[in-house]
Amino acid sequence: MKHLHRVLARALASLALLVATLAAAQPGGAIKLGQSLPLSGPLTELGTEYRDGALAYFKWINGKGGVHGRRIELLTLDDGYVVDRSVDNAKKLLDEHDVFAFFGMFGSANYAALLPLVNERGVPSLAPYTGADGLRAQPSPTTFWLRASYGDETEKIVDQLTTLGINRIAVFYQDDAFGKAGLAGVEAALARRRLQVAATGVYDKTRNDVGEAVRAIGAADPQAVVMVSTYKPTAAFVQQMRAAGRVPQFFALSVVGLKALHAELGAAAAGIAISQVVPFPENATAPVVREMRQLPAALLPAAGVTYTTLEGFVAAKVMVEALRRAGVQPTREKLVAALESLREYDAGGFVVNYAPGSRLGSRFAEVTIVSKSGKLMR
Repeated sequence: MKHLHRVLARALASLALLVATLAAAQPGGAIKLGQSLPLSGPLTELGTEYRDGALAYFKWINGKGGVHGRRIELLTLDDGYVVDRSVDNAKKLLDEHDVFAFFGMFGSANYAALLPLVNERGVPSLAPYTGADGLRAQPSPTTFWLRASYGDETEKIVDQLTTLGINRIAVFYQDDAFGKAGLAGVEAALARRRLQVAATGVYDKTRNDVGEAVRAIGAADPQAVVMVSTYKPTAAFVQQMRAAGRVPQFFALSVVGLKALHAELGAAAAGIAISQVVPFPENATAPVVREMRQLPAALLPAAGVTYTTLEGFVAAKVMVEALRRAGVQPTREKLVAALESLREYDAGGFVVNYAPGSRLGSRFAEVTIVSKSGKLMR
């Protein structure tokens, strides 16, 4: 009997060792991240490039063994920049695909509609692609903003203009949460300098009819116009303003989409200034730019290294670092705590700064200008 007990004990010990070995070799399934963004519609370029930039980094990490031995899987659903589709996609990602966290959800009005769901379910949500200051002001303990706000972008633009003595500044904006956030940013930046917006012009994104905005702003004859708009109405506005004999300096925000804008305007895009929220993608001295450019060719996005693919790449890098800090058995609570621990985290010349009382990752903004060749210059 004692011999039998010894045999059983050795067998159980061997079984335990085997189980432990298998557990180490197979540490778990993929970490699933959910994303709803426009792969069709007016922001196709931005949505596609952002996703592809993030995928480039995730695939590179997966090729090196993943995070604590687990692959990262990014599940992306197309919402066409339509609010209701964003909400439906978010519910589908949670209920049907059981995603661990949201990553790079897109659009100001879209994310405003998603916030109640994010808060109710306690879903970590990193890097929503919106700069709306009003959204940042709303309580959402699991939302971590990465890009600078529209207030930061418009402050940079207004500072550059007023430094040059340009004070008559108008605003052309989209009639939704995105456009109104940009307008509020310009108004606040001017108010800090005891100035007011010279004129405003608004358009409906479902129609893109900019005629009334051209008349309202043109009548004020501003020195500069800040355009809080996507590429198609931006192009139409610039064309019609110039046709009316009005040639102010035109400034757009980072979400305009350079390639699509240049496709609409061609050589007429030259001279338009665009604010940016990540390092210049042609700057080889920025470590994160070098890191992305050194990826195997098979991993690089079809669009190459652009401002938008780089932003997706940086966001993915921040997510991976947070997952590493969350440990071998991450929970949503551990991921939130890990993101909060990213204080002065250098992603390669782009510093991210979260804390328990702060969800604003970066306030970096700079202004570029479209050259005659259609490329951006600083």
